[in-house]
Amino acid sequence: MGLLRYAIRRFLQAIPVVIGIVTITFLLTDAIPGDPVSIMLGPSPSAEQAAEIRAKYGLDRPLYVRYFNYLADVLLHGDLGRSLYYNVPVSQKIMERAPVTILLLLSSYAFAIAAAIPLGIISAKRRNQPTDHVSRVVALVGVSTPSFWIGLMLIIVFAYHINVLPATGLVLPWAAPASVEGAQTQLDVVVASIEHLLLPTLSLGTLQMAAIMRIERSSMLEVLGQDYVRLARAYGIPERTIVTKHAFRNAQLPVITVVGLQLTSILGGAVLTETVFNINGMGRLIITAINNQDFQLVMGTTFVFGLTFVVGVVLTDLSYAYVDPRVSYDEAD
Repeated sequence: MGLLRYAIRRFLQAIPVVIGIVTITFLLTDAIPGDPVSIMLGPSPSAEQAAEIRAKYGLDRPLYVRYFNYLADVLLHGDLGRSLYYNVPVSQKIMERAPVTILLLLSSYAFAIAAAIPLGIISAKRRNQPTDHVSRVVALVGVSTPSFWIGLMLIIVFAYHINVLPATGLVLPWAAPASVEGAQTQLDVVVASIEHLLLPTLSLGTLQMAAIMRIERSSMLEVLGQDYVRLARAYGIPERTIVTKHAFRNAQLPVITVVGLQLTSILGGAVLTETVFNINGMGRLIITAINNQDFQLVMGTTFVFGLTFVVGVVLTDLSYAYVDPRVSYDEAD
């Protein structure tokens, strides 16, 4: 029950953060120069047409009225408004694009974690050896290189010169075979999806992989230097057993923290990655909304990204108990 009470308390504490996200996003979006009505109707709309559009979307109301109406719609009804550019509910566009971005984020995280943890462990076990030096250089390059530049280089090499992987677009693995060019079975669709995912996954996941690997290495080095590890070695316990059963789990708390906090960079990187690889996900949707001054869509997509990060941070806190039983969630703590 301690964990359940803590989870409820943490989610309740996240409510003011969500309200802050809505408030800041609303005010910044309203401060964007330009007139969305001019974009919708052209540079010289008639006064009647402009007034009709402003009344339809509530743009003729005072700022504080629009803010409290929007806040109430979001928090009480889950209504993110109606897109000015697409003329459909914002939630509808988000539901259309979200699966693409979720697939890209999950594949990037899977690549980052699967590559970073083994490399971090190997680097820690072979400290100051050639393997460690190579791993550290790879991590340094990874955290120093923008994801969009990596994406462009991958396109030049693997799509243009070698021509073995597609450079643009994304195929969803659950799409119908009839909607995918050259696919006859669902297995063909999955294979096409993997081929389209490889380059954007490497582009978006490299930064996360490098950051996680550095933390994994540092954490493992710290744990491997603890007294109980030295005692285990003195008793003749094999090094593999020490690493996998004694050191690994205790070294994961910092790694879990950085994995949760990497949500900010991976969500931001998704915007650039989707633009580079011409993927119609949430990132491209935000760019389209900004270019067309679609205030409702900008606020809706930003709110969803912010809410995703808040939920990720809370889940990161809750995962500590599973990794380290010493973590307590009693009220007194």
